Amino acid sequence: MEAPAAPHNPAEPAEITVTSPEQMRELGRRLAKLLRAGDLVMLTGELGAGKTTLTRGLGEGLGVRGAVTSPTFVIARVHPSLGDGPPLVHVDAYRLSGGLEEMEDLDLDVSLPDSVIVVEWGEGKVEELTEDRLQVRIHRAVGDTTDEVRHVTVTGLGERWAGTDLSVLSA
Repeated sequence: MEAPAAPHNPAEPAEITVTSPEQMRELGRRLAKLLRAGDLVMLTGELGAGKTTLTRGLGEGLGVRGAVTSPTFVIARVHPSLGDGPPLVHVDAYRLSGGLEEMEDLDLDVSLPDSVIVVEWGEGKVEELTEDRLQVRIHRAVGDTTDEVRHVTVTGLGERWAGTDLSVLSA
């Protein structure tokens, strides 16, 4: 009789409060330390929530070439590593209406094993790429945009993130 597979323990989501764009970049730099080639990071949040600012910090933490800016009009931008780390593929799926079919044109499935892929506005569009992904939700007050406070929830999904201590992001 075969023993049942041991269930993997999902990582506890990390809840982080960020009060400035520099803190959001620093969160990205800390997050980069947890990432490796093959990781998919999905960023969700309202316009102006800080998704690109977080990704800029990720790029700094990963040591990639080029300024990380919003790829809204080019859809995807590749930032090669300046060292021996993985390249960063930064995707903005905001203007893409389709699901994975439209995303397939970007060949993300080909890039995924060798890269860290960050997808802004990817919810409902890229989940089929892999069961292992990091979901980052950024909440901000709507209306009064002078408020810099953001509430960030980082959730690890799949076996890759099982048991990962995401609380290090709160440091």
